[in-house]
Amino acid sequence: MKIRIASRESRLAMWQAEHVRDLLLALPEVTSVEIVGMTTKGDQILDRSLAKIGGKGLFIKELEHALLEGRADLAVHSGKDIPMDLDPEFRLLGFMTREDPHDAFVSNDYASLADLPAGAVVGSSSLRRQAQILARYPHLKVEPLRGNLDTRLGKLDSGQYQAIVLAAAGLKRLGLHSRIRNVIDSVDMLPAVGQGALGLEIRAEDETLARVAMRLTDPVFTTLVSAERAVSKALGGSCQVPIAGYATLDNSTHFTLRALVASPDGKSVMEKSATGALADWQNVSAKVIQQLLEDGAQQLINSAIQQFKE
Repeated sequence: MKIRIASRESRLAMWQAEHVRDLLLALPEVTSVEIVGMTTKGDQILDRSLAKIGGKGLFIKELEHALLEGRADLAVHSGKDIPMDLDPEFRLLGFMTREDPHDAFVSNDYASLADLPAGAVVGSSSLRRQAQILARYPHLKVEPLRGNLDTRLGKLDSGQYQAIVLAAAGLKRLGLHSRIRNVIDSVDMLPAVGQGALGLEIRAEDETLARVAMRLTDPVFTTLVSAERAVSKALGGSCQVPIAGYATLDNSTHFTLRALVASPDGKSVMEKSATGALADWQNVSAKVIQQLLEDGAQQLINSAIQQFKE
């Protein structure tokens, strides 16, 4: 079997595609794997926030077009970039073993967010990160930061920011462990839904590829990320609303799901959690959703969307 992988051309995306390529080539049915690189609108438009240009779905549209047009067979996505609803022509096979899902504090001069002086500028275009930073450190300033990983690090090194916050997974995958000054505990900053996970997407009707590529997915991590995604989907998760979700294993059969909704300025933050069996993940997600809604999450979400429109 010959397989073509659609991938963004950023260094991190290509690492992810190459990682999947190597795993596929280890399967007896696979004879060759080609990586089809392309640039997406999300990569091209860097002067506006993702929320204002259509959200993280812009990172996968061109890859999906390549699947539909037969130029590629499989797309590899960062879990946090995958929309909650896929078009019926596509199928999300699941998620692979997860890399570190936490956020990373990166700075050339300071050891942690707590060490930053009043007025220090932190770079991040994530409303989720912005809200949680401002909730704990209202004396800091959070400014937009777009571009691929190397571009963001370059902006930090040129002095545009005193610190930036990035996904730990991307830095570790590219061997940039030394740039991480501090891995932020999830107690202080709840990760994005699907952060650190890689999702595999194919054409819905391609059953032959599904049977092969499914072997690369991890059923436990697929369940954990699915539980996170269920909360985000129910709450209308998008780049316009600060929403976080993180599911962790308690033992081989049970897990805990934590989710957070906040106002962009960090002045209102609500976090809820529930524990249950992996096999009962949908009900665990439903409990967290119900708790958040009963606590007023919908009002926070509506307010955030209204602020975005203004």
